[in-house]
Amino acid sequence: MRIYGAGGTAAAARPGAARRTASGGFSVDEQSSSNGAAQAGGLRSISTVDALLALQGIEDTTEKKKRAVAKGRRALDVLEGLKVALLDGTLDQTTVARLKVAAEGLTDESGDAGLDTVLSEINLRVVVELAKAGVR
Repeated sequence: MRIYGAGGTAAAARPGAARRTASGGFSVDEQSSSNGAAQAGGLRSISTVDALLALQGIEDTTEKKKRAVAKGRRALDVLEGLKVALLDGTLDQTTVARLKVAAEGLTDESGDAGLDTVLSEINLRVVVELAKAGVR
């Protein structure tokens, strides 16, 4: 709260916003108060919307890393399932299709160089297994 001088606050220092009438009540100058409120309200709503849009455009690096780790784990799980199916002799096209789906997000960058290296190695292994299965 700002106090200007000994007389009161900044809101009380505005001339013409509210005046005392002879009966002791207050009256508000319609033109000055509505104009100021409309301008302040318009600016406030525009800046709020702009701030929300700006925040939505910012992508958190920790969220990128979490998504990249999840994609890598899913791909490793599908590769493990492929290995088990090959050892059992029960390899079917659904496992190969799951492997193809798991390969889709592995090339996206996470912002962490070490994590990107691991994901590229997982992607290479997935591509090799898809090539062995004859899928492009």
